[in-house]
Amino acid sequence: MKKFSSLFSGKSKRTFIVAEIGNNHEGSLKVAKKLITQAKKCGVDAVKFQTFIPELFVSAEDKKRFLQLKKFQLTFKEFNILSKFAKNLGLHFFSTPLDLTSAKFLNKIQKFFKIASSDNDFYPLIKLVSNFNKTLIISTGLANVKIINKARKIVLQTWKKQKKRNRKLILMHCVSNYPAESHEANLMAITTLKKKFKECLIGYSDHTVGNVAALSAVALGAKVIEKHFTLNKNYSNFRDHKLSADPSEMEDLVKNIRSLELMLGSGEKKLQNSEKKNLKLLRRRPVATRNLFKNKKIKVEDIKWIRTKSKINDSAIKNINIINKRSKINIYKNQIIFSKNLK
Repeated sequence: MKKFSSLFSGKSKRTFIVAEIGNNHEGSLKVAKKLITQAKKCGVDAVKFQTFIPELFVSAEDKKRFLQLKKFQLTFKEFNILSKFAKNLGLHFFSTPLDLTSAKFLNKIQKFFKIASSDNDFYPLIKLVSNFNKTLIISTGLANVKIINKARKIVLQTWKKQKKRNRKLILMHCVSNYPAESHEANLMAITTLKKKFKECLIGYSDHTVGNVAALSAVALGAKVIEKHFTLNKNYSNFRDHKLSADPSEMEDLVKNIRSLELMLGSGEKKLQNSEKKNLKLLRRRPVATRNLFKNKKIKVEDIKWIRTKSKINDSAIKNINIINKRSKINIYKNQIIFSKNLK
């Protein structure tokens, strides 16, 4: 497991990949453990859940939703078990608190937090979690730049009063539709967030079907990727299973992100080592089309630019204006014309 201190430094080229288990365990500790085990096999960096007390989260008048949440609820003791289980497998564990009491509990068992899109304007929760003085991820679904900036200010103002730690504010581009349609993904918002909030890391919480959006987000600079995860898309009628990646898809996503990281490189425009080997083969050199005797004034028809097998160092050949120059020596047909041999 990568050291926590280096996870969100901003200098790391490695994308932090989160398997969002959420409530796909449907209240079963056994299933939750199985999900964590499968996520580990897929190669993710972290697993994430949701922690809530239904009475502090939704109205009891919404009976269908309330009863579903009661069914899906895991106890604090069970989350403590899951946290240790994940860590023993070498995974980072965290859960999104959906009420203040759950947030206080989670502060005892996890090193960083996430605020859900539905709560990016739930300022008492943001204030409370900010006071924990830990790295904080805020999902930006349902929000415009104004709302995002207000949440950001609350966090940064709270942190000013705290003893400085190795913490980071991470903003996750997100579209809160389940699933999000391709034409709504709006991935270019990642670049917008990077420009407007330069002190933050930017990530992407993916609700689209498939892996194209998440991979594209990495290419656009997202440093944290979160993807819903399930054992089986047809596990039950619970909505989240359908939009989640199954183990096969998650494994492919992780492999493709790691491959993409290599392809993205450093961003510095320079010759690659393989290009240096090909340089002499692919660059054109000026070659005499006929014998050019000493003091011959060179005309257009006297030269051609071709690739040659010569191992002569390219630094000896300059792309100067050869026309109307005079030769210092005899240059014979098919010989390379060097700048040092021209007047």
